[in-house]
Amino acid sequence: MIDLYYIEDDSGIAWIVKEYLEQKNFKVTICATLAQARQAFMEHVPTLVLLDWNMPDGHGEDLCRWIRRNWKELPVIFLTVRGDCADIVSGFGNGADDYIVKPFELEILYFRILALLRRTGNVAEQYLSCDGIRMDLNRHTVSCQSEEIPLSEAEYQLLLYLMRNKGKTVTREKILEQVWDVNGNYVNNNTLTVTMKRLRDKLCQPECLKTVRSVGYRMEDTL
Repeated sequence: MIDLYYIEDDSGIAWIVKEYLEQKNFKVTICATLAQARQAFMEHVPTLVLLDWNMPDGHGEDLCRWIRRNWKELPVIFLTVRGDCADIVSGFGNGADDYIVKPFELEILYFRILALLRRTGNVAEQYLSCDGIRMDLNRHTVSCQSEEIPLSEAEYQLLLYLMRNKGKTVTREKILEQVWDVNGNYVNNNTLTVTMKRLRDKLCQPECLKTVRSVGYRMEDTL
């Protein structure tokens, strides 16, 4: 199933698009404001974004730039009434992959989405996120509140394991089986404690990384 965010304040248009695309096996989440969209991104990265230009709390181009700073390859399509040449050029200049002017045919929107996904694939699979922490698996990087954080290989592998098990409590024993340092040696219990402390310090003691007393650790969204 293709997971899609539609950032649109006109509920009538939004629901028409949602109902049509969900008949095509899409999962569509509607965000009526830019703030809602940013919050949604903190919890989950979609496969593709449909974005209106004029929003109650700002302009879609601002959100498009923000998306590009954090998820460089994530497909974005503008759906807007603004059809002047200058607006279209600005949309592409701010990072859009396609630009569709309202009114539009739903079938054309559908096939343009498919065409874009054929070129990009499921980019969302390369990202993991929890609250303001994001991992780019292709680039092997970690950012916190949009700032890139340098991690050692052991710290990265520890965070990766926790992220991939987000919402689950993982035991120290299981982590010891799965996480090893840059030399390929298994991490012992004391090294795990030290690595976790350093990871938390670098990530500014995130609330989403919890210790489950006498058991292990748990990553979960708190925002």
